[in-house]
Amino acid sequence: MTIEEKPVMSMSEKTARRWIGERGVKVEDIAELVVYLQKPYHPDLKLEDAMEHVEAVLRKREVQNAVLTGIQLDMLAEKKQLEEPLLSIIQTDEGLYGLDETIATAIINVYGTIGLTSYGYIDKQKPGILQFLNDKSTGQVHTFLDDIVGAIAAAAASRLAHRAAHTE
Repeated sequence: MTIEEKPVMSMSEKTARRWIGERGVKVEDIAELVVYLQKPYHPDLKLEDAMEHVEAVLRKREVQNAVLTGIQLDMLAEKKQLEEPLLSIIQTDEGLYGLDETIATAIINVYGTIGLTSYGYIDKQKPGILQFLNDKSTGQVHTFLDDIVGAIAAAAASRLAHRAAHTE
């Protein structure tokens, strides 16, 4: 499954999904991160199940707003349409620039504090698609998107953990 448009979606959701896909990220990529985070706790977790949780996270308006804002800033930096010093800060993903993580926090807060620890872990490990998004040699700017994708995965993993706790 790709991050294509689905019927009965708001314009925000359609655009957020389209932009994520255009930046090279698929639902499967994010679901693989969910499996990475949850496999120690749910060894039988299937990619399809993780994808359901990613889809649920992507339907949230707060998530869509974070995606739209972050990707727009990445695209503007790529096109050199931001003023200095912000342009250089975003292009290089400067270490002390924390607004990319702040936007990601808006996503993980939707599903509680468990998402915060999962996000911190995956942000440091950078598995799967996060490794690609952090590769500066591609010419693309993903200062915000890498954190957004990690946060979506952490939120989906948190959602999964919450649901599993209620069924045990």
